[in-house]
Amino acid sequence: MTSLVAVSSHLPETVPVDALKESLGLSDQQVRRFTRLYGLERICKAPERPESELLLAAAGKLEGLAGQEDRVRYVIRAKGLRTTAPYPVNPLREVRDALGLRHARTFAVADHGCATGLLALDVAGTLLEADGDPDALALILAGDKTLTPFSQWVADVSIMSEATAAVLVGPGRGRDRLAGYAARIHGREDGLIDLVGDLAKEAVRLYQDALEEVVTAALDEAGIGVGDLALVLPHNVNRVSWTVAAKNLGIPTGAMYLDNIAATAHCFCADPFINYRSVRDLGLLKPGDHYLMTSAGLGQSFAAAVFQH
Repeated sequence: MTSLVAVSSHLPETVPVDALKESLGLSDQQVRRFTRLYGLERICKAPERPESELLLAAAGKLEGLAGQEDRVRYVIRAKGLRTTAPYPVNPLREVRDALGLRHARTFAVADHGCATGLLALDVAGTLLEADGDPDALALILAGDKTLTPFSQWVADVSIMSEATAAVLVGPGRGRDRLAGYAARIHGREDGLIDLVGDLAKEAVRLYQDALEEVVTAALDEAGIGVGDLALVLPHNVNRVSWTVAAKNLGIPTGAMYLDNIAATAHCFCADPFINYRSVRDLGLLKPGDHYLMTSAGLGQSFAAAVFQH
């Protein structure tokens, strides 16, 4: 059984969406769409800070890590992008070494796009269960740098942000127990993931049904229904997609935590964990509450995880 032992986030300084108009090549109409319709207001940017520094800033805030380094068996990098630094730079190893975790097995998971954060959580739980040590821990690091035009925005969908998250995972004794997990990939044989032309039309057609599929599967595994959820912590892609999803799934609008869409925009696969940290700080979760994390990524990857607080 997998549990969240501690979750932390780091939010760099933000800039307004219209400040990115020139660098992203946005038209006035696109700026209005992102801000007035999609609900994006500010974007986390740290152009002078390397990825390792941003990840370390999140990990450094983790409660329960200092003094417990020997318990960490795995350090897992959840990458929304396949490549996040030029060879031979390895931000993950830099963070591992800075935290004193050289003994931990260290690797990255990718290719689920922005749903990779929840994939990393499932991988961590599987490895810890196989170890059989009730004191073992895994550290997940999530969030990416927006180094290239491809990574800075998804046309007419969202603008990418550079906030990060760190998640300490245990084999079942934490306060947030994983009760159900589901993931699906509706990929293409040619491997294309860019949301342009017919690919964009296919993504729009598929999105809501595929999202409903993984959410329903995760809820079924947890043995609960939508009405039992106290909160939904989605990825912060835009307000429209989640308003539609809430209606389709029968989730009350008030249960869908969307505040960070305006505050941080879309932070790759770190979003659900950033949202978790926010609702915890706001005291929105009570003991016994069930809540859902869910994400979707380029390449038509979808994931959902149900927890009990």
